[in-house]
Amino acid sequence: MPVDIVGLPYDFWFELSRVDEQLEPGETPKPLGDDGLLYYVRFRHAGDTEDPTWPDSEGHDTIDAAIRSAEERAPSQIVWA
Repeated sequence: MPVDIVGLPYDFWFELSRVDEQLEPGETPKPLGDDGLLYYVRFRHAGDTEDPTWPDSEGHDTIDAAIRSAEERAPSQIVWA
C-alpha cells in the first residue's frame, strides 16, 4: 500500500471546518511546525499528483511524527523512498 507524507502551510482540518462553517466556538488552527508546515499522512490517492490533496491523518508538526503515525496505521512495514 503506498503512502505519502504531505506538508501543508495551514491546518487542513481547521480550514475545511471553517469553509463548511463547522468550527466550534473558540476553535483555533493547530500551530504549524518550526518550518511553517503541518505534515499529514495520505494513504488514499497516495502518489496522485493530479487531484487536490485529502489527508488521512491529523496534522503533525514534524515529518518524523507523521512517519511514526503512518507506520502505526499501516497494515505492513513501510519502505520509505
